[in-house]
Amino acid sequence: MTTKSAKDLVAEANRDVTTLSAEEALARLAQPDTVLVDVRESEELAKTGRIAGAVHVPRGVLEFQADPASPTHKAALGSGRSLILYCASGNRSALSAKSLDDMGLGPVAHVAGGFPALAKAGAMVEPT
Repeated sequence: MTTKSAKDLVAEANRDVTTLSAEEALARLAQPDTVLVDVRESEELAKTGRIAGAVHVPRGVLEFQADPASPTHKAALGSGRSLILYCASGNRSALSAKSLDDMGLGPVAHVAGGFPALAKAGAMVEPT
């Protein structure tokens, strides 16, 4: 069995899911039923804040909170919604988008460059 690195998995995810620039992501947020999802850890949000209106779902519990059959399901991740994910750089969000796509949710995309790219593109940052 061949061992894959995290870098390999991120590259595979990026081939399989839609990657948006920060500007494209912000433009799509004007569409109804589009949800911005922050998959960073709580400690990261405490340091930097989050993009206004984003739903926080840490990467470690994403699949459980996205699963409608799970007792921890978050309605914001419900079926039929367009989900745009971001993290600190674009790696975890790529893996997360691939996972949600594999679950049949979406459409799903992620933001290249993550939180810093969104903030630089003019997204409003709110404290947590």
